[in-house]
Amino acid sequence: MTYNYRLATLDDAAAVLDLSLRAYEPIRSMGIRFAAATADLETVRKNIHDNACYVMEYEGRMIATVSIRMPWGPQPGPLGVPHIWWFAVDPSIGKKGVGSTFLQWIEETVIRDTLKSPAVSLGTADKHPWLIGMYERRGYVRVAEKDLGKGHITVFLRKTLRDEWYASSQ
Repeated sequence: MTYNYRLATLDDAAAVLDLSLRAYEPIRSMGIRFAAATADLETVRKNIHDNACYVMEYEGRMIATVSIRMPWGPQPGPLGVPHIWWFAVDPSIGKKGVGSTFLQWIEETVIRDTLKSPAVSLGTADKHPWLIGMYERRGYVRVAEKDLGKGHITVFLRKTLRDEWYASSQ
């Protein structure tokens, strides 16, 4: 399959919102309060404006989105490296590896090769039954936990993308 990857524009806001709300429906039913799970159009517009919001398309249809919060941006991640946020895959696609393909492209092409970052971080809810394990299988390691007042503990994970650079930055 050939996918198209690109930065979202404000014109994409309604489609990003629709995709996010459908993808995060199980999160809402678990009672986990992620921003993407209960977003409105203005929140999506702010996300696209403030962050590097990417979309993945297949045959002209948006099938996934992810945002990267930058250390110098208005809402940096906790580890001083680009922070993956608002990751959603169209639930109608099923388990076809689309999310893994997109996440790998973001990690390698955008964060490692374009931004030249030695690592990437992300956060997820301790209450989620499988997300932490999935990220750990992808090479992420737990580095911190914090109560952000959302009704769960946020577990922060980091993945080293450039061993030689990461070791020298410590």
